[in-house]
Amino acid sequence: MTRTELDGTITVLIDRYQGKRLNSPNDVTVHSNGSIWFTDPSYGILSNYKGHVDKSELPTNVYRLDPVTGDATVVVGDIPMPNGLCFSPDEKRLYIVGQPPGKSEFTQMFDVVEGRKLANGRLFYDMGKDGSDGIRCDVDGNVWAAAPGGGEGHDGVRIFAPDGKLIGQIRLPEACANLCFGGARFRLFAGSADAVPS
Repeated sequence: MTRTELDGTITVLIDRYQGKRLNSPNDVTVHSNGSIWFTDPSYGILSNYKGHVDKSELPTNVYRLDPVTGDATVVVGDIPMPNGLCFSPDEKRLYIVGQPPGKSEFTQMFDVVEGRKLANGRLFYDMGKDGSDGIRCDVDGNVWAAAPGGGEGHDGVRIFAPDGKLIGQIRLPEACANLCFGGARFRLFAGSADAVPS
């Protein structure tokens, strides 16, 4: 994982954990304390489509990178193929998408403890075969989930209330892999998809 500085130089923040190469860091979010939280599934090394074929040296973990020491810790190690992640607006919750191969895709919700650890993991929603990828919270705590693989009538974005209830859907003509908010309130940018296999 790298950071591009204002002068264009690139700083490597982390590429190994305990001496072993990371798989293929995927999604990232930053806590207000400056810590960087990221998922590390193996999508980028499964084929030459998204990277180059290689063997995993580490499990598919979720990490927290300390902004002061530069040390990484595993905050979740039991979500298969972790992908999108985001904090709630008050940073009391962290949501993480899991994508077990060939199974129903889901998002888990965790309590954030002192901005450093996670506790009380539980199911937030199950996307079924429609899948989920990148996720973001809006200012009201609703979770917006990219839906990249359900096909016509399913592709797009799903919106869930903080209690996990589905409250809306934006249908798009093709798969949506990631999303973010920018500019005015509720201006949504959705990353869609020739790069996403159907």
